[in-house]
Amino acid sequence: MSEVLCEQRGAVRVLINHDPATRNALNADLYVALTAALDEAQADPQVGALVLAGGGNFFCSGGDLRLLAQRRSMAPAQRREKLEGLHDLIRHVGRCSKPVIAAVEGGAAGAGLSLALACDLLVTTRQAQFSVAYVKVGLTPDGGVTAFLAQFLSRQVLTQLCLSGERFNGERLHAMGAVNQLAEAGQALQAAVQLAATLADGPAQAMARIKHLCQHAYGATLEEQLELEAQHMVLSQGEEEAAEGIHAFLEKRPADFRQLRQRTNE
Repeated sequence: MSEVLCEQRGAVRVLINHDPATRNALNADLYVALTAALDEAQADPQVGALVLAGGGNFFCSGGDLRLLAQRRSMAPAQRREKLEGLHDLIRHVGRCSKPVIAAVEGGAAGAGLSLALACDLLVTTRQAQFSVAYVKVGLTPDGGVTAFLAQFLSRQVLTQLCLSGERFNGERLHAMGAVNQLAEAGQALQAAVQLAATLADGPAQAMARIKHLCQHAYGATLEEQLELEAQHMVLSQGEEEAAEGIHAFLEKRPADFRQLRQRTNE
């Protein structure tokens, strides 16, 4: 049965989808538990960044086909309600103001790939196997996977991957532009935590706005993006993070953004 294990490693919160018997397949209970864990990390000033991983050396095999098979007897509205649990989780990952890094060991298929790509950064092993596997069981993609893949693939390549359900490894995904760091087998989580640690002590408000800018950039015109950048810059210039960062730079010392974060939440 799915459960979310939480580990604190310095300022990094590690969330592990732990159900090795199903290779960490997704289900309604997991959507609720993982959303709650994200909310808890969001509210905790000791957390500067998050890593999302899977237990048992596999990230996520996608939706539980045994549960999906039961939906055939449901009315379309009921099926839609069930699906929104996944989509709400995907939205929740994107809305988290703190950096979220996926650590993919073993592989990710279907909605598991959606979940990995929903994260801000992605660390995977070279050998990990990925697929948009829905077509193999007569289903169509969900979880935003076509939107995420379309950000770095041509329509032709995207269509081929979705129509064929073919597997591709971490090295190919890296070549496509979706992977921030490749790791050796068994090292994805460690590499992801190290990457998260480099971000965890950054300026929380500024990083949240940077995430928003990056998410917005792909669907915006230049004028729309300039306007959003202007709004965020004007706000940032008046805050303590900018004061600390600029003073630290001029004084040739490291900026202490973690202390600011903790003081703001007291």
